[in-house]
Amino acid sequence: MKITVYAVGKLKRGVETELCDRYIERINGQGRGQAIGPVSIVELNESQAQQTSARKDEEAVALIARIAPGAHVIALDEGGKASSSIDFSRKIKSIRDDGISELAFVIGGPDGHGATLKTTAHHTLAFGPMTLPHGLARVLLLEQVYRAITILEGHPYHRA
Repeated sequence: MKITVYAVGKLKRGVETELCDRYIERINGQGRGQAIGPVSIVELNESQAQQTSARKDEEAVALIARIAPGAHVIALDEGGKASSSIDFSRKIKSIRDDGISELAFVIGGPDGHGATLKTTAHHTLAFGPMTLPHGLARVLLLEQVYRAITILEGHPYHRA
């Protein structure tokens, strides 16, 4: 099952990018045994609209247009449901076992997701009630995907 991270905004070279690259490499290597991966990142430009609601709506439309038909969509949103790493791994396994060919994680712009994207998503995921910088949210997401793979393999990386 392919994993694509769709993100509004572009990461500059730096620590977050290096960590993302490291976890993508780990997922692409270790994930083969679990039929998870490869991972790709699709970055979209932030909307330049003046009003917040217009920016969120434009970004939502742009994101939806890029997501592959039939993909299972999980929106990262501070209002979403928090999950344990074990439950997250079970969710990924369930999606994979349902024969879904692509799992799409969506990270909105600085203003969050537009209503259209939230209704398109199969569900929303939060890393907690705090707002995170987008680069850090990407790192956390990719680390948790890698952790999910290691949980599914029974690897000692995750000690429950």
